[in-house]
Amino acid sequence: MTTLNHYRTGTGEPLVLVHGIGSRWQVWEPIIDTLAESFDVIAVDLPGFGDSTAIAHTTVDTITDALADFLATAGIERPHLAGNSMGGLISLNLGARGLARSVTAYSPIGFWDTPGRIWCQQSLGKSRALAARIRPALPAIFGTAAGRTTFLGLVFGKPWSVSTQIALDTVGGAVDAAGFDDALASFAEAELHEIGSLADVPVTIAWGNRDVLLTYATQSRRARAVLPNAAHVTLRGSGHTPFYDDPTGCAKALRDTIARCPQ
Repeated sequence: MTTLNHYRTGTGEPLVLVHGIGSRWQVWEPIIDTLAESFDVIAVDLPGFGDSTAIAHTTVDTITDALADFLATAGIERPHLAGNSMGGLISLNLGARGLARSVTAYSPIGFWDTPGRIWCQQSLGKSRALAARIRPALPAIFGTAAGRTTFLGLVFGKPWSVSTQIALDTVGGAVDAAGFDDALASFAEAELHEIGSLADVPVTIAWGNRDVLLTYATQSRRARAVLPNAAHVTLRGSGHTPFYDDPTGCAKALRDTIARCPQ
């Protein structure tokens, strides 16, 4: 039985929000209140991230299994799923198992070529290591728009516009994540295992055109080829984690996905 730290709010059909590597449920805060007007929103901390306990052999696949077990244990049956980055692939794979009414994936991993995957792994790993080394200086660095822009361009499309506290919380979540290293290493095997039941539910792939971690031009094109029946949305001006860049557009992409579900 898997227990995950999570935040739950709102009423309606269940909607589960799944963050990316090094992140926490709070990454969804820019759109949670809007979504809670219509849905029972459950934003989770994945195993080894945020306030959820790590599991042995933390890989994308074991995290996916743990989330499926959590949903079953909590009695959350076929929710709408939305995920970012690693959470995007996790949501797609759960959808392929028949465990979702709809799936919305923001910049999901798994649609890279080998150089793109290595770039992602090395960029994230080196950025986290640097942040850990200079952590005492980060409040001063992130106190300036230039500092936030320099350090957070991998994550946000408009890093200068986020607050100092959001910047600190974002980096702190990655540095403190017990599951980070193992999950990042497992990216070498991470993939969409099968289309399965994804063919039977609404799917949207949303990608920020300022995503430089999972490059928009190449990887969104591969996603279109692999999932031609999905809706593919470009979030203009947004980066890899788009919720602070364009909360309205992110919420709309999700609502539009769910609206395509059969009544």
